[in-house]
Amino acid sequence: MEGRVLTKYGYFNALRKLVIVVSGVLLLSGCSHLGSLGEREETTAATDEALHPYTPTVTRKAPVRLQTVPVREDDVWARIRNGLSWEAPDNPAMQEALNYYLNQERFLESINGRAALYLHYIVEQVEERDMPLELALLPIVESSLNPVARSRQQALGLWQIMPATGEYLGLDSDWWYDGRRDVRASTHAALDYLQNLYEAVDGDWTLAIAAYNAGIGRVTRAVQRNAEARRPTDYWSLRLPAETHKYVPRLLALSMLIADPEGWGVALPAVANSPAFAAVPTGGQIELARAAELADVPLATLKALNPGHLRWATAPSVNELLLPPAAAEQFRQQLATLPAQERVSWQRHQVRNGETLSHIARRYDTSVAMLQQVNGLRGHMIRAGSQLMIPRGGDWQGSLAQRESAPQAQGYRVRRGDSLYRIAGRFKVSVEELLAWNALNPGEPIYPGQRLTVYPGGG
Repeated sequence: MEGRVLTKYGYFNALRKLVIVVSGVLLLSGCSHLGSLGEREETTAATDEALHPYTPTVTRKAPVRLQTVPVREDDVWARIRNGLSWEAPDNPAMQEALNYYLNQERFLESINGRAALYLHYIVEQVEERDMPLELALLPIVESSLNPVARSRQQALGLWQIMPATGEYLGLDSDWWYDGRRDVRASTHAALDYLQNLYEAVDGDWTLAIAAYNAGIGRVTRAVQRNAEARRPTDYWSLRLPAETHKYVPRLLALSMLIADPEGWGVALPAVANSPAFAAVPTGGQIELARAAELADVPLATLKALNPGHLRWATAPSVNELLLPPAAAEQFRQQLATLPAQERVSWQRHQVRNGETLSHIARRYDTSVAMLQQVNGLRGHMIRAGSQLMIPRGGDWQGSLAQRESAPQAQGYRVRRGDSLYRIAGRFKVSVEELLAWNALNPGEPIYPGQRLTVYPGGG
């Protein structure tokens, strides 16, 4: 097997048979836990080089058009397919990676709703930088294209960025907002980081992607060890954490499935090759519920497009919202006529004996800084009997003692016998919210194993 290269097309049928044979291989569960940006805790590395035999380093080549699958200008998957250019080695790691996805029946179909919201934008950014289109698939490996996915290591967002790395990349994070969840901000930061890694490893994309997963220090040390031992220094020859040995093959496996979905028996519904959102200036803070009303879109849709906003209103530091393109102009017009005092609704609170700003902020699900700013307070001193103005926050108001400051998204895997109505009842949400959160069409069937995003208690 040493030296063989599996092209995107040439060995599909042969390798598919091998994958079926090894269908019992035990694999890691969940993409959102596999990869996250930054250094990880060391895990068991492969100790036998025979497990990962040397194969040529993946290099970028001119795209090869697949003649049996006609290119559709209106399908973003076809756009990606037409730009794929990497070759994948024929080795056990690749067989395991293919098996990982093929054993998850209808995996790609299950993420198609989120792909409809985010994938076109990611593809546009990758192409604009002249980066390999395979990289547009990395958020599928990282988070199954879920912008609110959080790993056990606290990696967050489409690109699973660690807190320290997010800070290093200049992503804002505060009480109101987390840039790691912001579709556009996180994509820019992740692609910047990947470009830096690519330069740091002398132009080898497999090493750059491995460094994205394991950290640049770990990869460069592995390269140095092999160089000193006069052994090959390509990705497939390095001793890296077991997780990282699965990471690059999974990206290549996804590329293979998307290159020939029919050949692999994979359902891949078309996704519109057009923008799913438009950025509209807000000119200041506004309640999300009020913005949704002005734009005439469901609040759940607004939240799905703006996952970086953590609270009931937009962050003071972010003066724009993403909206469906068809709703953007209406929002602009309605916002222009909205009185400033109606952007956020208010209520009065009379301070009682023993209360502090911290207690009051917690009660009304707001921040001490907001109370100080709104009420012109320079310090933390308040007097019993005085009146404070409190942002009402619509459906978001409520005690933090009863629930978290905002409903937190969680994943749900559809079980046999489930329906959207039953799932909505289980989580105390509406069917319409489930449809919006997961970009599903009314009447669209769900199936066992499909992953849904849910905000328990309503969003």
